[in-house]
Amino acid sequence: MNSFRQQVADVIRVLNEIGFDLGTYHISVWGALRIVIVMLLVIVAAQLIGRLARRTFRRLTSLDRTQQLLGEKIATIVVWGISILVGIDVLGISLTALTVFSGAFGLAIGFGLQKTFGNLIAGIILLMDRSIKPGDVIAVNDGKGNSFGEVKKIGIRAVSVTTRDNREYLIPNENLMTSQVENWSYSSREVAINIPVGVAYGSDLEQVEKLMLEAVASVPRVLSFPSPGVLLSAFGPSSIDMTIVVWIDDPEGGVGNVRSDILKAVWRLFRDHGVQIPFPQQDLNLKDSEGLRMLVEALRGEGSPHSPPSPRT
Repeated sequence: MNSFRQQVADVIRVLNEIGFDLGTYHISVWGALRIVIVMLLVIVAAQLIGRLARRTFRRLTSLDRTQQLLGEKIATIVVWGISILVGIDVLGISLTALTVFSGAFGLAIGFGLQKTFGNLIAGIILLMDRSIKPGDVIAVNDGKGNSFGEVKKIGIRAVSVTTRDNREYLIPNENLMTSQVENWSYSSREVAINIPVGVAYGSDLEQVEKLMLEAVASVPRVLSFPSPGVLLSAFGPSSIDMTIVVWIDDPEGGVGNVRSDILKAVWRLFRDHGVQIPFPQQDLNLKDSEGLRMLVEALRGEGSPHSPPSPRT
């Protein structure tokens, strides 16, 4: 053992002699290797301890998923902070000597990583006030309109939102803090769906309402409480406009499929009971004029079987 230690000491001495002096500092191969080894140990130790902390929080069943995520993020920040300080102490770096350099470097990092730190703080605030949490259904603007998606993960930089067509949006945390967000499941998971339906004038509205409610009852995802309803919206130019109002408590499953199932059931019941859904209708009024009379007379002349044939040129 003593001989092995002596050999290691000799190797270190040789590596330490290979280098050059920079002012009062001696830069050697051993010094560079020592920095690399300490950095690797710090990174590995921080990752292992951080992973252990995350597993510990996930096993705390008394906390919900949002509180677990918040604890994981805070623990990760603390672990990395302590690891960096320990690495600096092991290397023997004097923080006093680095005061000026660290101030300038910190200023540059502050400007360069301003958005990154802003998103980090915004993610922690989102988890603390529980305004957006994993499992929530929020509306996402995809450039063409609003499409809803489920929050899968709140990361250090962005929130992962997956829509029904399996597209995943990465929205910066800061955007969710500073802009208006439509959260379908913030205080309640019950979501109302309005389905417009038009029927022909002359239809029996009591029968129409009964058939609509029967169609709604055939769709499993529709809640019985709050109870569904049918409203008369307006007397349109071509139809009597009505609206079916239903409620669901699983918005992550989509609303388009519920609307489609209800409309299919309404169509079948209307067809079986003779209720008509009219086509758009328009009335065309022509003002009386001399030109209009001449056109009518010309059309009558062309359509008369006894009218002489028109001359050909």
